[in-house]
Amino acid sequence: MYFRRFKTKKRNPSQTEASTYTEIHQLSDVLSENLEEFRSIYHDCSDIVFRPFLIGEQVHASLIYIDGLVNNEELDTNVLAPLMREPINKAGAVSDLVNKKISVTKVQEVNTFQNCIEHIANGFPLLLVEGENIAYALGLAKWEKRSVEEPTTESVVRGAREGFTETIGVNTSLIRRRLKNPSLKLRSMKIGRFTKTDISIVFIDGIASKKLIQEVEQRLRNIDIDGILESEYIEEMIEDNSYSPFPQMLATERPDVAVSNLLEGRVVILVDGTPFVLIAPVTLYSLMQSSEDYYKRFMVGTLIRWLRYALLVIALILPSLYVSVLSYHQEMVPSQLIMSIAASREVVPFPALIEALLMEFTFEAIREAGIRLPKQVGAAVSIVGALVIGQAAIEAGLTSAPMVMVVALTGVASFTIPNYDLGFAIRLLRFPLTILAGMLGFLGVIFGLLAILIHLCTLRSFGEPYLSPLAPMKGNELKDVLVREPLWKMNTRPHFSGAYNEYRQASDQKPNSKRGGNT
Repeated sequence: MYFRRFKTKKRNPSQTEASTYTEIHQLSDVLSENLEEFRSIYHDCSDIVFRPFLIGEQVHASLIYIDGLVNNEELDTNVLAPLMREPINKAGAVSDLVNKKISVTKVQEVNTFQNCIEHIANGFPLLLVEGENIAYALGLAKWEKRSVEEPTTESVVRGAREGFTETIGVNTSLIRRRLKNPSLKLRSMKIGRFTKTDISIVFIDGIASKKLIQEVEQRLRNIDIDGILESEYIEEMIEDNSYSPFPQMLATERPDVAVSNLLEGRVVILVDGTPFVLIAPVTLYSLMQSSEDYYKRFMVGTLIRWLRYALLVIALILPSLYVSVLSYHQEMVPSQLIMSIAASREVVPFPALIEALLMEFTFEAIREAGIRLPKQVGAAVSIVGALVIGQAAIEAGLTSAPMVMVVALTGVASFTIPNYDLGFAIRLLRFPLTILAGMLGFLGVIFGLLAILIHLCTLRSFGEPYLSPLAPMKGNELKDVLVREPLWKMNTRPHFSGAYNEYRQASDQKPNSKRGGNT
């Protein structure tokens, strides 16, 4: 499998030296020195709490935590109360006391300032004790988080109503709940000099290709950036061709979509702070699939899939075809229709190209405004705005009724594309195709489509050809591309999952009508 090799990025020397210093700087066994160091680190941080107290009225200790990220009730009940009232009978008994009396599920010993800072940032209270050069990170993190809700960007008629949230722990549990097998593996890392964002690489051991896992992990480790605020940061950093308008990774909010791709041998990347997870590798045809294709009968799924492909073509080339016909190829349409179109354009002062670009720009502006407006008024403004502006433009003579119909049909067709990023790529490519049609007619449209096809043939997603399995042709994998064959016939996984685990089910799954008999 071909992979694009990434060069290791050069790091800022000053930041590298500072990071190295904090990593090797050990805690002291003198409590006052440690507190002084932490106070200098957290200078001007009013939300950092330093809570000094005595263990058994004898040993000085202190808690350091961030207000708002810690469960204060459990901290008081399970940490402070037992430590303050429990006497110490012998020297060096503090660690035994911590392990026996603190009723916290997770207690981790850390000995460097860097590790202490990371745990404090994650909401773990830090316990420092006089005479010990280690600190205890207590698993009492707690913060506000959104509950599991139905995804708004990937709604379905039949299927699960659960969606990922902004908390990476909740997202991993949603996947674990569906894949109850220890072969499901998670590799975690932190990316971002300041944000230290938690990233998890999720895959099924024995199904996902080892080369693919290594490549994903290597590309993630090569990222050196100040912060990761959304999974798009990761996607743009590790995709094969950053200058392509087509998405090379699948972003989804649905756990069932993530699990189905894991079972096909793909890798899922979870990013803390966003409900959108990334899936790699992908093909053009996987971006045109919806989870609902597999929750209905295969004939219905196939018909809907054909409808999507037809509407994809309409969304891409309908305005350019209309412009080329009006500008150069009037003989291609029936005479009565061309006379009707010509009559409607008598008062329009612009050529067909300018008219199409003007209407496309207006439609995209209305759609973008509908997204940015509050939900209560966004849909109403989009519909009313389109109707009012379209009717007013026709009456003012700025455009013709057929052009409004073409733009409206194109917009409706673009809404049927399941993946938002792919739909946006089609919307973007529609403008240069329209310009080529206005300049060269059908010849310009053909040149534009050939350029898009050549680009798609050269595009790869983590080494996987973007048009696979049609280009290159893999006949045994066409069961789930243009058609959706019955589930009992799709015995094999996609080839990039590795030949060592090719079959996903038994070969004798065909239903038998004679089985069972009458009751």
